[in-house]
Amino acid sequence: MNNLFQIAIWSIPVYALLVLVGGIMGYLKAKSKVSLFSGIGSGVVLLVAWLLCRQIPIVGLGLAALIGLVLFVVFVTRFLRTRTFMPAGLMMGFSLAATVIFCLGLLTST
Repeated sequence: MNNLFQIAIWSIPVYALLVLVGGIMGYLKAKSKVSLFSGIGSGVVLLVAWLLCRQIPIVGLGLAALIGLVLFVVFVTRFLRTRTFMPAGLMMGFSLAATVIFCLGLLTST
């Protein structure tokens, strides 16, 4: 396996932790239960994707890319609605970067 593929796989738990902490921070600062549940849910699914990469790397990276893309769309929508960089703009950027890394990892997996 090549380096980009390995970087993509190891980026999954980093992104999962970011999403998880972001959801918890959203709850603590704004009492947003939606942020809490979506952050925990997305973080857990990303961790499952990372674990899947041990057995079926293409499926795990594909799932991570899908979650990253969904979160990117969610944060673009929030950013357009609120016009605030924190947290929507920041998470939009992280989600885009993660999705690109996951997709590049998928493309270089063969």
